[in-house]
Amino acid sequence: MVAEAVEQLTPRLRKRLDAAIERIADSPTAAEDGTVRIVCGEDAVVTLRPGPSGALTDAEAAQCSCLLAPRCLHRAAVLGACPVAAASEPEPAATHPPAEPDTATADAPAAVPPTADQVAAASALWSAAAAVLAAGAPAAGAVLQADLLRAAHTARLAGLLRAEAAALRTVRGLRAARARYDGHRTADLVAALRELLLVSARLAAADPDPALLGTGRRDYRPGGSLRVLGLCREPVISATGYGGVVTHLLAEDGRRFTVADVKPGGPARARGAATAPVALSTALNHAQLARGGLLISGATVSPDGRLGAGRSVRAHPVPGVPWSAEPVAALFARSPAEAVAAALAAADDHGGDGSGGGGSGGGGSGGRGGPEQLIGCDLLVIGASGDRLTTRRLDSGTVVRLAPASHHPDLAHTANLRLLGSRPGLHLRVLGRPDLDRTATLRPLAVGPVPGSTATLRLPEEWLGRADLGYDRLQGAQLPPAAECPSPPEAPSGLDPLADSPLWRVRRLVELAVTGGRRAAAEAGRGSAAAGQSAALRRTGFPVAAGLAAALTAEADRRGRDVFGRLTDPGPDRYARAWLAAAVHLTTAERAVVRASWSADSPS
Repeated sequence: MVAEAVEQLTPRLRKRLDAAIERIADSPTAAEDGTVRIVCGEDAVVTLRPGPSGALTDAEAAQCSCLLAPRCLHRAAVLGACPVAAASEPEPAATHPPAEPDTATADAPAAVPPTADQVAAASALWSAAAAVLAAGAPAAGAVLQADLLRAAHTARLAGLLRAEAAALRTVRGLRAARARYDGHRTADLVAALRELLLVSARLAAADPDPALLGTGRRDYRPGGSLRVLGLCREPVISATGYGGVVTHLLAEDGRRFTVADVKPGGPARARGAATAPVALSTALNHAQLARGGLLISGATVSPDGRLGAGRSVRAHPVPGVPWSAEPVAALFARSPAEAVAAALAAADDHGGDGSGGGGSGGGGSGGRGGPEQLIGCDLLVIGASGDRLTTRRLDSGTVVRLAPASHHPDLAHTANLRLLGSRPGLHLRVLGRPDLDRTATLRPLAVGPVPGSTATLRLPEEWLGRADLGYDRLQGAQLPPAAECPSPPEAPSGLDPLADSPLWRVRRLVELAVTGGRRAAAEAGRGSAAAGQSAALRRTGFPVAAGLAAALTAEADRRGRDVFGRLTDPGPDRYARAWLAAAVHLTTAERAVVRASWSADSPS
């Protein structure tokens, strides 16, 4: 709809569109009976009538009262200011979060080359994404975003759901960057644009890899009888206005599953869903299931471990077990290095953004990456730095940093980590998701006492030995006395093997190209400083990275001449390929460092 509305504008109105979108934030708004009215002037009121999912799905859902409607600036500005809906929205009664087309693929599908329509759609996506990259985030306004959204819609019709999802993430990232949202991370926008260009380039070249297509809705298949035990709850606050909870479960044979309750509602719904009844069994709510269990007959399971609530599904409550009992204890015996290597491989295969976060931070969707990404380990708290904790694994001494799974003020992650960091020497059992963008960093979802230790948490009996960090608020009385905590080892140096590696030079250039556009990348390649950075990369063992960075700045600075000898702006295609090569190489190198940081013999 946004693309169509922008296309109907005259060239003069298109130039005024970005400024009009900025003014929408200050326009009077009224909502009643599911209808939203935005006053855009004395004679212009835009009326929005979203569908049951909360999304605007057809042109009639957005109307303006002015004489130029529907080809008016008011309607286009309001649509341009609306959040971009998820690629696949659930039905109103759904019990699972919006599908992530780029993270779920069919089971061992056959390699079939893309059709001619799919190749054409991928080529259009590449062109739109390359134009965005060349312009840079500050110049990628509503018109370029509309071009990208139009190409994304065409890609969806052609069945390129993974590419469409990457395009929508890119548009959201552009809007967040231009509006300077507090939660915006340049790295997220870079990751989305890298994924979009990589997937569209491979599809445009007729790559038959089925993982490039992605799938829309999760197909639930018969799972037979299951006995599952609760592990923890994870709050979900989505950037597209969804909120709820995902409860992680473990089967007796070690398989992991989730039960989700995510619907439109945002933070308020995330809080309320924490104790809402479970769709599988109204006899339990999510808080009880996280510390209990279910015996399920006729189970239905999606490829990524989501349990469905079909009519034939029957579930009965069973007692839960503490983390120290089998089969849950096996989670904490598994090597974290092995689990992180598997998570990195999954991110590479299915286009993961590397965040590893659950989405409760306001920018993602819950449970991204699936339950298999959760890892457990026993840690010794060394100290705190802001809202992050420095710890060491009790079994190997490897340094592990704990970062909040969410900074949202309605959730308890940050406050709980600060309390835990106030007791150096504390022994802590942690279940969380590894941050694939940072060395040896875990984003904990739940914590519990270490078996056999006195210098550990003292939780209420009814908590069954664990606290959900997003919902349960820890108290000082639940910490052991300071005298019972051993003196922690000396804190490791502040050096981060990834952040302080020479690769920061390439990372800065790749991000500068996105935040400043082609001209900024060209400027970065001029002068003696650029030559010095290239020499530093080669001297420290990164000759390929140096060559790709030099090629990027050279292509950014390349200018052609017309028949009269005047300078002309070259097309963005070669520049986009040079940027993509540097970005992909950087990601591969950084993930190798992340993988090594989790090994038992990695440096502190």
